[in-house]
Amino acid sequence: MNEADALELLRSAIWTIIVGCGPAVAAAMIVGLVVALFQALTQVQESTLTFVPKIVAVFVVLAVGGPFMGAQIYAFAEHVYARIEKGF
Repeated sequence: MNEADALELLRSAIWTIIVGCGPAVAAAMIVGLVVALFQALTQVQESTLTFVPKIVAVFVVLAVGGPFMGAQIYAFAEHVYARIEKGF
């Protein structure tokens, strides 16, 4: 394995992480912005109000997008194992 192979494997791993966790992080960010806007408009400063909707949104996205995320991780694992089998 040379430096180019290692960098390609690292780039592929980082991209898999971004694509795999992106939907859940995006859902949490959007729900967080909506709750923050709601709190700013109504001046309700309840600290638990920020956590519960985010948790629910992330669980829903994980339930719906779980097969997609799992497929991405599985494809990356197959790619790595194929490279190991070929000897890089």
